[in-house]
Amino acid sequence: MSKDENIDPDIGSRLPGGAALSWGLVKPPQRGPKREMSLTQIVQTAIDIADKEGLQAVSMNRIASALGFTAMSLYRYITSKDDLLLLMQDAVCDIPIPPEDSADWRENMRIYVKSTMQVFRDHPWFGDIPIAGIPLTPNNLRFIDWGLRFMKDMPLNDYERMSLILLLSNYSRSSGMMQRDMDRALQAGSTPEQFSGLDYTAALKQLVTPDRFPFLHPVVMSGVYTEENQEENPIGNDIDFGLERILDGIDHYLQAKTQPGQSDKS
Repeated sequence: MSKDENIDPDIGSRLPGGAALSWGLVKPPQRGPKREMSLTQIVQTAIDIADKEGLQAVSMNRIASALGFTAMSLYRYITSKDDLLLLMQDAVCDIPIPPEDSADWRENMRIYVKSTMQVFRDHPWFGDIPIAGIPLTPNNLRFIDWGLRFMKDMPLNDYERMSLILLLSNYSRSSGMMQRDMDRALQAGSTPEQFSGLDYTAALKQLVTPDRFPFLHPVVMSGVYTEENQEENPIGNDIDFGLERILDGIDHYLQAKTQPGQSDKS
């Protein structure tokens, strides 16, 4: 982080420890052997462990052992595991952002959602960390800045823009975690037919009776519930279909705001 004389030198104390570390607002340790470790090494080692073995395998002892040091050495760089998790989240969000004006707003929103979803698939542990508050770290804030950029010409106020970013982020998170769970199931030995329910179509057609499930019954009998007749599917991928309906809703909202008689709150 470049030094700025307008930044309060005590600003780091007003942020959570991990956020302050991510901004470079915490001085590196002065004691101990020189160049023994770096914050980047520690975080990347933690990510490597989590990617291979899951979040439960990440501990200060495990990271220190992988680096050839003691856990106490790590605590001179990162004071808590919560700070480490925040830094891990921020590190894996350091992904390329398209150049400005590379696409229209709908295409930008598609890329935004798909890019976010991919983080959950590339790093399955990412969604296992509970949301603890608003994004505070640089790479997470870059994503928000990107979202605000492709909405800059929309007739929206800041509250509306941020609400749309939350809408897109929520869809990305839920869809990304669903695809992550499918990846995990397949890696554990399941098949696409088991995950979709196709292997259980015959059983469900007997169990889902019209008297007990009057509205689900015809859907199961048609084969749609277990994706039995995909060749007849007119909507394609469910996630893409859902995203397009969200974009349609945003488009409708934007058009309504520009219609005569509508007050412009931007």
